[in-house]
Amino acid sequence: METLGYFAGVLTTIAFVPQVIQIYKTKSAKDISLAMFLLFTFGVTLWLVYGISTNAVPVIAANAITLLLSLVILFFKYKYRKSV
Repeated sequence: METLGYFAGVLTTIAFVPQVIQIYKTKSAKDISLAMFLLFTFGVTLWLVYGISTNAVPVIAANAITLLLSLVILFFKYKYRKSV
């Protein structure tokens, strides 16, 4: 069952890589919902805390990397914002 957890974690984590690459290439994150990504990042942080508290290595690994990718997207959202 732990293998299933790792496999699910890998798939859901790498799903964010194309988004990070796209934002970096286009230098635009205008189509990314800030509210959604803030809520998502908070949720991933809670999953990471849960994984640490239950010593669930697949949950820890997947959510630590997903949190990093999510923070990169939030950073790009801030960096590439348009000044009005």
